[in-house]
Amino acid sequence: METRGVEDMFDLRRFPKDGLVLLLLLIYFPLGLCLMLLRVFIGVHVFLVSCALPESFLRRFIVRTMCTVLGMHVRQRNPRSRDQNTKLYLSNHVTEFDHNIINLLTPCSTPQLEGSTGFVCWARGFMEMHSASGPGVLGESLQRYCSTEGTPPLLLFPEEDTTNGRAGLLKFSSWPFSLTDSIQPVALRVTRPLLALSTPESGWLMELLWTFFAPCTVYHVSWLPPVSGHDCESMQEFANKVQELLACELGLVSTQITKADKAEHIKRKRHTAPPQTSTNVRPGSISLGFMVQSSGTEDRRIIKMAQQVKDVLPHVPLHVIARDLAKTNCVDTTITNLLENSEEAPTEATTGTSASAFGPSRNSSSFSSSGPSPTVKPAAKSFGRSPVDRHLSLQERKEALYNFARRRYMEKHGLDADDTH
Repeated sequence: METRGVEDMFDLRRFPKDGLVLLLLLIYFPLGLCLMLLRVFIGVHVFLVSCALPESFLRRFIVRTMCTVLGMHVRQRNPRSRDQNTKLYLSNHVTEFDHNIINLLTPCSTPQLEGSTGFVCWARGFMEMHSASGPGVLGESLQRYCSTEGTPPLLLFPEEDTTNGRAGLLKFSSWPFSLTDSIQPVALRVTRPLLALSTPESGWLMELLWTFFAPCTVYHVSWLPPVSGHDCESMQEFANKVQELLACELGLVSTQITKADKAEHIKRKRHTAPPQTSTNVRPGSISLGFMVQSSGTEDRRIIKMAQQVKDVLPHVPLHVIARDLAKTNCVDTTITNLLENSEEAPTEATTGTSASAFGPSRNSSSFSSSGPSPTVKPAAKSFGRSPVDRHLSLQERKEALYNFARRRYMEKHGLDADDTH
């Protein structure tokens, strides 16, 4: 199975990548929006006229002229090559309205193989077929239709799905070539400025609105001479031969990419995870940032309190302070807890890196400009050398450190002893 160039056969985005064309589209957008609204109003009248008039040359001429006003221009090449006795037309598939365009040139019927049924199927110009019984029963019904006298020719799209019409043709399915002995290929080329012809994610109604929005959509229809299969070749060989004829006429390549390959390609594009942007964020700032985003206004108050504790205990990381403040909701209690658990709590080497977890703040800038703070040791790292150090108990050192931190906090914020209670 050939999958090379599958991404070139479909347009996954509606708007162009070229900057100049995109600028022109932005300038055209207000006009296109007004044009779309006007064409929707006219399109309703076109639909009513096509329903009221019987099938005739006059009806096709009127509807074709009104479709030109809707921005759908049809140009025909080699109309004399159209065989009146051929009961099956086979064409490449570019847009959701290919069958309507060919029907403006000659009467033909296109079965609705999948999708909506009932009124929507009839309004779109399809012939409703009950395909739930299986492809075998459907093929027999279409074969009987082609052999019935007086019925208009049948129009089928052996690609079974749309392409952008610029790179190549999907692999032709073989079952349409078993309906009749002779078929007439129809080459369809579609052009549209500023916008892509179709995208896989859009339905027929959205495609119709974009058609009304675009300045124009030009359909070039070329009739090729009828082709008959030989007894020595299989249906798939017959299909490949017709596919090569249409590819040569359109200047495209004949591929082995199927409708299922297109669906798989679109599925992979849809489920491809976007690349993750790597950021140099410290673990402490990530955890604290998560806390800030989770509660909003309440956590902004905790951030302010945490910065106050950070001014007193610069060696304690901010995320540790914020976690304790979330439990105590008190600056003094948090300072006491951190002093009592100072041997277990992690420490930071410098104040500037820890303060960056909150980003720029007034307290951090004022603290950094006040000069280096005295180093506070909550516990002796080794056995004391002097008799005084050896006789001081752990509780006494904690009490002394707490009083020092409390006094420093009061001096920094200009508080009295009664205000801290």
